[in-house]
Amino acid sequence: MSRARVTAVAVLCLVAVGLAGLAAKGLSESVVYYRTPSEIVAGQARVHHDLRVAGTVVPGSVHQAGTETRLRLTDGTADIEVVHRGGLPGMFGEGRGAVVEGLLGADGILHAERVIANHDNEYRPAADR
Repeated sequence: MSRARVTAVAVLCLVAVGLAGLAAKGLSESVVYYRTPSEIVAGQARVHHDLRVAGTVVPGSVHQAGTETRLRLTDGTADIEVVHRGGLPGMFGEGRGAVVEGLLGADGILHAERVIANHDNEYRPAADR
């Protein structure tokens, strides 16, 4: 192989490795893992980092004031306080499943940017419910 060809192949390899490294770094920074309220209470979630929490909305815990909603989310063992500004999905309700995405504050409150109503993925006729 000629010297020019070897140089071109080496440059292409370096560019490919660089692009692969950037892609891997971008993917690792955008991954958000599900946590449970018990894990958050136990200190297993990092403060001021993106967080996704799945649980059930504690009945009687939803309080709205203007565009702000405060609620508690539980996994049956522990519960956390959540604050959300903005609209809530139509299927959202007390005693129902929800997935909340946001940042955990140093005060232990999850400041939600997004609330997703979790729904049953099994269809049953109304008589069976």
